Amino acid sequence: MIPLPVIPDNETARLEALHSYRILHSKTNDTAFEQITELACQITDMPVALISLVDKEEVWFKATKGMDICTSDRNESFCSYAVGHEDNTFVLEDIRNDKKLSKHPFANIEENSIQFYAGICLVDSQGFRLGTLCVLDFKPNHISEKQIEGLQILSKQVIKLIEFHKANISLLSAKEELEKKNESLKNFAGVVSHDMKMPLANIIVTADILRAKYGNLLDKQANTYLDYLKSSSFTLSDYITGLLDHYESDNLSQDDSSFDLNQLLEEIIDLLNIKLDCEIHFPEDNIELDCNRSALEQIFLNLIANSLKYNDKEKIIININALVKEKEYEFSITDNGVGIPKEKLNDVFTLFTTIGNTDRNGNKGNGIGLSTVQKIVMSLGGNINVESIEEKGTTFNFTIARNF
Repeated sequence: MIPLPVIPDNETARLEALHSYRILHSKTNDTAFEQITELACQITDMPVALISLVDKEEVWFKATKGMDICTSDRNESFCSYAVGHEDNTFVLEDIRNDKKLSKHPFANIEENSIQFYAGICLVDSQGFRLGTLCVLDFKPNHISEKQIEGLQILSKQVIKLIEFHKANISLLSAKEELEKKNESLKNFAGVVSHDMKMPLANIIVTADILRAKYGNLLDKQANTYLDYLKSSSFTLSDYITGLLDHYESDNLSQDDSSFDLNQLLEEIIDLLNIKLDCEIHFPEDNIELDCNRSALEQIFLNLIANSLKYNDKEKIIININALVKEKEYEFSITDNGVGIPKEKLNDVFTLFTTIGNTDRNGNKGNGIGLSTVQKIVMSLGGNINVESIEEKGTTFNFTIARNF
């Protein structure tokens, strides 16, 4: 009867460490691990190489070369003997002639009996032996010190792969958790914004009714208060609209289509219903685009509206340019508005960050619109940047990926 493998003194902690990597029964046919078993065979000139992980009752093999095996009983696996051995290297050169293991069942089967075993323990950063990188032969054999050193180097690479696997799972878990929280925040913002719309509309209507019915009974200060009430309600309404647009930008139609750029711009100008003295110059060369039309419309709508709002000139001038590059479309919108302070240029795309400028009506922005624009641009595989000189104007340059 063969002796049972020695159970390490730190077995409970060792198993906890092994399970913490969440590597057991993960996908096999993992190229990175298989390459290491391939190298192990080449270094030692052995027909079989295995990467084993020793669990409580079984030994599971993450990668194999030269042998079709997935799992083994822990009490019968040579890797269990390696993990319980006093050294991190365990070698059996001629198993049938070994005093303790000569009767081992794997060494006495009729076909492909294991006669040689050399295992290097996979030792993690805490000193726990998780399993082995081992090589086998079906006949007695010998392994040199140089070959053992090669296996030791490879065993450290296995540990790095296992640690990378754990880190990757942690990142994926954190990503999923973040996505859940973002979805909850988005739903909360949507519900709250929608629920606030109606009360705000009622406040605005009520202010108009009060002025119409009782305006002649109110003094100048009372009428001023009504103006404040109505103006603040409109400001908050714009803020809520911007917040909804930001979170709903994820739900823009993902359908791509072919369309005429200048026609899109004309529709946007009609939608804005501009009453100001304004010249808007379209690109000299009208181009046919193939991309997400609704998303591009949202970008231009925001940027052109900003050029109109943040402009103190008697005549507003807006120049729009477009180029077709090999892999992307390139756009720019330049205005002669109030400009952006140099120290604020890096903050204009940050959500809820305002630069302090007031629009033509004396209202301050809410720091949502440009953040939404950047979000949409990036979702289209592009980038956006801004150049500006105070009192002279601002240029927004952005790209979106072409579809092929």
